[in-house]
Amino acid sequence: MGSNPHKSWADFKIGLAIFMAGVISIFAGLKLSIWLQIPGVLMLALGLFFAAKGYLGIFANRFSQTLNRFEQASGKAKGNTPKD
Repeated sequence: MGSNPHKSWADFKIGLAIFMAGVISIFAGLKLSIWLQIPGVLMLALGLFFAAKGYLGIFANRFSQTLNRFEQASGKAKGNTPKD
Protein backbone atom coordinates (compact mmCIF):
# COMPACT_ATOMS: atom_id res chain seq x y z
CA MET A 1 0.00 0.00 0.00
CA GLY A 2 2.80 2.42 0.79
CA SER A 3 4.98 1.48 -2.16
CA ASN A 4 3.79 4.41 -4.29
CA PRO A 5 3.47 7.60 -2.20
CA HIS A 6 2.66 9.78 -5.22
CA LYS A 7 -0.41 7.67 -6.02
CA SER A 8 -1.41 7.73 -2.36
CA TRP A 9 -1.10 11.52 -2.30
CA ALA A 10 -3.21 11.77 -5.48
CA ASP A 11 -5.85 9.45 -3.97
CA PHE A 12 -5.93 11.59 -0.83
CA LYS A 13 -6.41 14.81 -2.82
CA ILE A 14 -9.14 13.25 -4.99
CA GLY A 15 -10.91 11.96 -1.88
CA LEU A 16 -10.67 15.36 -0.22
CA ALA A 17 -12.12 17.07 -3.31
CA ILE A 18 -15.02 14.60 -3.51
CA PHE A 19 -15.64 14.97 0.23
CA MET A 20 -15.74 18.77 -0.05
CA ALA A 21 -18.12 18.54 -3.02
CA GLY A 22 -20.38 16.42 -0.82
CA VAL A 23 -20.26 18.98 1.97
CA ILE A 24 -21.15 21.76 -0.48
CA SER A 25 -23.99 19.66 -1.87
CA ILE A 26 -25.40 19.04 1.60
CA PHE A 27 -25.27 22.72 2.52
CA ALA A 28 -26.81 23.67 -0.84
CA GLY A 29 -29.58 21.17 -0.12
CA LEU A 30 -30.47 23.09 3.02
CA LYS A 31 -31.35 26.17 0.98
CA LEU A 32 -32.38 24.81 -2.42
CA SER A 33 -33.75 21.28 -2.39
CA ILE A 34 -33.53 18.39 0.00
CA TRP A 35 -32.77 16.10 -2.96
CA LEU A 36 -29.29 17.63 -3.21
CA GLN A 37 -28.43 16.16 0.16
CA ILE A 38 -28.72 12.52 -0.91
CA PRO A 39 -25.94 12.72 -3.52
CA GLY A 40 -24.02 14.82 -1.02
CA VAL A 41 -24.06 12.03 1.54
CA LEU A 42 -22.98 9.53 -1.10
CA MET A 43 -20.13 11.84 -2.13
CA LEU A 44 -19.12 12.15 1.52
CA ALA A 45 -18.84 8.37 1.81
CA LEU A 46 -16.95 8.01 -1.48
CA GLY A 47 -14.62 10.88 -0.64
CA LEU A 48 -13.97 9.49 2.81
CA PHE A 49 -13.05 6.12 1.29
CA PHE A 50 -10.57 7.61 -1.21
CA ALA A 51 -9.06 10.00 1.32
CA ALA A 52 -8.64 7.23 3.91
CA LYS A 53 -7.08 4.92 1.32
CA GLY A 54 -4.62 7.63 0.31
CA TYR A 55 -3.85 8.57 3.90
CA LEU A 56 -3.17 4.96 4.85
CA GLY A 57 -0.82 4.65 1.88
CA ILE A 58 1.07 7.78 2.92
CA PHE A 59 1.23 6.55 6.52
CA ALA A 60 2.45 3.09 5.46
CA ASN A 61 5.21 4.64 3.35
CA ARG A 62 6.41 6.92 6.15
CA PHE A 63 6.21 4.12 8.70
CA SER A 64 8.29 1.78 6.52
CA GLN A 65 10.88 4.54 6.02
CA THR A 66 11.09 5.01 9.78
CA LEU A 67 11.54 1.27 10.32
CA ASN A 68 14.29 1.20 7.69
CA ARG A 69 16.10 4.06 9.42
CA PHE A 70 15.93 2.22 12.75
CA GLU A 71 17.25 -0.95 11.13
CA GLN A 72 20.11 0.95 9.51
CA ALA A 73 20.96 2.71 12.77
CA SER A 74 20.92 -0.55 14.73
CA GLY A 75 23.08 -2.18 12.05
CA LYS A 76 25.63 0.63 12.32
CA ALA A 77 25.57 0.38 16.10
CA LYS A 78 26.21 -3.38 15.96
CA GLY A 79 29.14 -2.80 13.63
CA ASN A 80 30.73 -0.30 16.05
CA THR A 81 31.00 -2.68 19.00
CA PRO A 82 34.55 -3.19 20.25
CA LYS A 83 36.12 -6.51 19.33
CA ASP A 84 38.06 -8.53 21.91
